[in-house]
Amino acid sequence: MKRISVKGHANAPAEAVYELLRDGSTWTEWAPFDSFEIVEEGDAERLGEVHVFRTGRHVTRERIVELVPNRRYAYELLAGPPLRDYRAYVDLEPDDTGTLIHWHSSFRPGRPGTGWIYRNYLSRFIGRCLTGLAERASATASA
Repeated sequence: MKRISVKGHANAPAEAVYELLRDGSTWTEWAPFDSFEIVEEGDAERLGEVHVFRTGRHVTRERIVELVPNRRYAYELLAGPPLRDYRAYVDLEPDDTGTLIHWHSSFRPGRPGTGWIYRNYLSRFIGRCLTGLAERASATASA
């Protein structure tokens, strides 16, 4: 099992960060995705919702698997890179100046010997997502 852990901080309340995560249509504004589409509706809170994200020729399909308001957003990879059992958690912890964000995931490589490649790539990609999320939430909170 390969693991990824990226931490950051937003100068915004956890509610603002959580809403950006939960609303997939905002991800193209702060994460390195070209497009977003809901392909399967979830419940009233969006639990179970399935998203398709596109970046260039790369397409991923993800399902929201856990929502704890203002504390946790979790999803699993259904299709995309050759990874098995990919699950990611974005944990939010309010502090005196905003919100600590911990984006962590685990997976099994689909092909032997490729785990380190995907871990390195995804660590950088998730880092870009976290930075964009923190910046967007901070800008929204100060507006």
